[in-house]
Amino acid sequence: MEVQITTLGAIIGLIIAIALIIAKIQPTYSLIIGALLGGIIGGASLVDTINIMVSGAKDIIPSVLRILTSGILAGILIKTGSAKKIADIIVLKLGDKMAIVAVAISSMILCAVGVFVDITVITVAPIALAIGQKTNINKMAILLAMVGGGKAGNIISPNPNTIAVSENFNVPLTSLMAQNIIPSIVGVIVAILLAKLLSSKKLEPISNVDLTEDENEKLPSFFSAIIGPLVVIILLSLRPLANISIDPLIALPIGGLVCALATNNIKNTREYFNFGLSKVIGVSILLIGTGTIAGIIKTSNLQNDFISLLNSMNMPIVLLAPISGILMGGATASTTAGATIASSTFANAILDAGISAVGGGAMVHAGATVIDSLPHGSFFHATAGAVNTNFSNRLKLIPFEVLIGLSITITSVILYIITK
Repeated sequence: MEVQITTLGAIIGLIIAIALIIAKIQPTYSLIIGALLGGIIGGASLVDTINIMVSGAKDIIPSVLRILTSGILAGILIKTGSAKKIADIIVLKLGDKMAIVAVAISSMILCAVGVFVDITVITVAPIALAIGQKTNINKMAILLAMVGGGKAGNIISPNPNTIAVSENFNVPLTSLMAQNIIPSIVGVIVAILLAKLLSSKKLEPISNVDLTEDENEKLPSFFSAIIGPLVVIILLSLRPLANISIDPLIALPIGGLVCALATNNIKNTREYFNFGLSKVIGVSILLIGTGTIAGIIKTSNLQNDFISLLNSMNMPIVLLAPISGILMGGATASTTAGATIASSTFANAILDAGISAVGGGAMVHAGATVIDSLPHGSFFHATAGAVNTNFSNRLKLIPFEVLIGLSITITSVILYIITK
């Protein structure tokens, strides 16, 4: 007899996991504990619950493997100075008069080429704060430009969240990235407009930033910095263009190695591999935890009850995709974890509703950016630390971040509706 967990049990398990994360219990353990208790409360035996959790974790392993190898590209981009060079060039070309535009676009592009969103903000922050001090722009406007640009770039990147959604919807990574290009552009424009609005306010000023260049810091040429990510995009594009399938597990490390060669740093690859792994190991372990709770949710009737709720409210079934992304992104305070849980648990229901795999995946992914920066997640604190601001000031930015995420999500939904 097939095990069935009640919807109430799945929801209680998720609430327990969220409560534990808010209480600062390690997020992976929080998700595992929530999954265990949710399964038992939902009517499954202890043995069945554990089997469901293990099955859910197994389903996420292909994504985890690809994410682990993505650390090679990210690590090399950061350690060779390529990420900083890309940001420097964009800021230099746009100039002081377009400081906010430069900060937002540099964050967007860094994230889009494979640097993780929190690392993007940390990388761009010194440059952004320096230019903000020169142009008398307050700290909150600069931070919003970085975070908003990062959100926009994240939905068109070969980053962990995109990899997980492409796996769960079984669509090419490049197809999923391309589907959200227009929403990404809308998102960065909204981020720039909101950051400009904040820049006119009397908020926390930028002070004590060293505006001098580090003469000992040797950055690569722009071509050497960008060639690795370009190789990745070319390799991944061979599937839709020439029906030659090169898995991200291969394409991402190759792009990293090309970058190391182009910057004359191939001898340092062992160091870069270790650094890259250190940046992805946390999210990889987190995804195993998300797999356990996803297994519980998939075994419950939550998807069908969610669809019934939408129908009872006379809401279009197409909203199942973005709403699931929004809710799970907020629950986990993580784009990656939220997009992974939403796509793994709701993909079949979304496809059964007649929504295309690419469109459904793109809308789930976009939705996961809306409330993914809540205080119970690490992104909130990492970005606050990047500009040395306090909890209260960082909290005030969340409504603006929600507006950026909503602009991305609404555009993604409209794009799907008019092109289906």
